[in-house]
Amino acid sequence: MKKSLNKILIKGLKFHSHHGVKPEEKAIGGTYEVDVELFYDATDAIIKDDLSYALNYEEILFDITDFMQSEPFDLIETLTFEILNHLMDKYPLIEKVSVKVRKYNIPFKGLMDYIETEQTFERIHK
Repeated sequence: MKKSLNKILIKGLKFHSHHGVKPEEKAIGGTYEVDVELFYDATDAIIKDDLSYALNYEEILFDITDFMQSEPFDLIETLTFEILNHLMDKYPLIEKVSVKVRKYNIPFKGLMDYIETEQTFERIHK
């Protein structure tokens, strides 16, 4: 049996957030960017052309924004994990999701663009 998965790609969500280990990161904050890849079977949504059968990416954008503006996490790995966990729990249509979080303005005495973490969850059907 074949299964068709649709991918929704959310790229470059930008936030000013206060995550980090150092006190100045929590106080001053910094720039973060989030990318999300969502995979789900969109067959019913496509055939019916009806949002009620689809993943509502607007709701997902609000969910991610809530995490980015929430009480700060020390590690961006934890932030990434919590976003993933929430999306998988809230949206049973999701078969697979990957989240990247990029952190800019790293308190470092050198030059770099950003630090990035990426994690993927996949639903297992028994």
